[in-house]
Amino acid sequence: MAGRHFDEWQVGDRITHEIRRTVTETDNLLFTTMTHNPQPLHLDIEAAKASEFGQILVNGTFTFALMVGLSVGDTTLGTLVANLGYDKLAMPKPVFIGDTLHATSEVVGLRESKSRPDAGIVTFQHEAINQRGEVVCRCERTALLGKKGD
Repeated sequence: MAGRHFDEWQVGDRITHEIRRTVTETDNLLFTTMTHNPQPLHLDIEAAKASEFGQILVNGTFTFALMVGLSVGDTTLGTLVANLGYDKLAMPKPVFIGDTLHATSEVVGLRESKSRPDAGIVTFQHEAINQRGEVVCRCERTALLGKKGD
C-alpha cells in the first residue's frame, strides 16, 4: 500500500480502506490514561453502566485517530509533506469496546499550492464505520502532498 501524489487524485475519488480494527478495552484504557482524560464514561465501568449508554464509551479522540490511521496507507503514505488541518469533526454515533471499525475516504477538494510548485493540497472526507454500518466519526483532513511530476 502506498499513498498517491497530488497529481494522482481527482475530486470524487473514493476509497473503502481494507484494514479493519476491533477496538479493545486496552486500546481505550491506554489512550485515555496517556492523554490524561479523567472522563468516567471511559474509565469507570460503574459510572458507564449508570449512564444512558449502559457501558464504557470508547474515547472519541481515539476513534478519530484510528479513523485517520486506517486511511493513511491508501491516501498519504510516502507522499505527505504535512497535514494542514482537520475540520468538521463529528461523532454521530458512540463507539463501544468490541466494535470493529473500517474507514472510507473521498477527495472533496484539490488545489495547487501557492508557495510550493512541487506540491498541492488535497482535502479528504474520512468516515469511520462500525460493523453495523453506522458512521461513528467523520472529518475533513487537508493535506499537502508532493507531486509525482513527469
